[in-house]
Amino acid sequence: MASSAPHRWSHPRTILVATDLHDLARLMPFALYEARQSDGRLVLLHVLSSASVMSTDSAGRPYFEPSGLQEVADKALAPWCEYARREGVDCDAVVREGNAAHQIARVARQFDADRVLMGTRSRSKLSKLLLGSVAEQVLRSVYLPVITVGPEAHLPVDEASPRTVLHATTLRETSRPSAALACQIAEAEGARLVLLHVLSPYAEDQQPLTSPPDVAAVTAELGKLAEVTGTCCGSAVEQIVIEGNPGIEILAEADKHRATLIVLGATRRSALAELARSRTIYRVLAHAVCPVLTLREPLELEAVVEDDTVEAAQK
Repeated sequence: MASSAPHRWSHPRTILVATDLHDLARLMPFALYEARQSDGRLVLLHVLSSASVMSTDSAGRPYFEPSGLQEVADKALAPWCEYARREGVDCDAVVREGNAAHQIARVARQFDADRVLMGTRSRSKLSKLLLGSVAEQVLRSVYLPVITVGPEAHLPVDEASPRTVLHATTLRETSRPSAALACQIAEAEGARLVLLHVLSPYAEDQQPLTSPPDVAAVTAELGKLAEVTGTCCGSAVEQIVIEGNPGIEILAEADKHRATLIVLGATRRSALAELARSRTIYRVLAHAVCPVLTLREPLELEAVVEDDTVEAAQK
């Protein structure tokens, strides 16, 4: 990881906004707010899928014709770029064709993006998040901060009110980079930082082979992370250890502290897969009333964590 990456991530000069064109009205207020915070620029990206650009001739034979949809996308993006420029934010529009997740990663590299912003939506009466293959691939593969804006997210009504960044941590080694980034963002925005760890509830009648969590040990471990994190950015860090369902408690604490940003750290495989299995990330992204930033950890750090896990399992 380049030494300048954390600073660039907390002060993004280029923000890539991945859009399906229908979510621009919801995404742009967040994108403009972030761009103004760091005096950055926006790149609006829409990806045409290969299937969507297939047409048929009079005989019913399929042929490849992307020009029509390209024109539609260009016309949809242009007014938003003009609006951003009127608001004093540089903005470019890009339309690509192919696999959406791959194109998002490619355009992020092309424009040297420091952050990716994209929307999510919920489905069914249970309001489970429909991440879709695109968003899930981006979260798993792009080594950049990815901000997702859920259907219930909104900007603070009073921008002058105190801001809070809530970092929900598993206390694994992979939590350190995302915690440091959360601290730097809090420092840049004049916000306070809250580190939260949620202990899974212990029931003696349901888990006879497990031991109850050592709250004191967990609190001490969180304190160590807070000390290291606070040293990195020079800010005071509040610590919370609570028992319950992670998804529910993260949302509850975010609401209690009026968080303006939730930060989650995840590895490409283990941690993100665990979050997905427990529905934590689905619940948080679907119901958070503020944006959620997810940072996937470096591959070399993931390899160390996975090797340790395998070694422990073999003992």
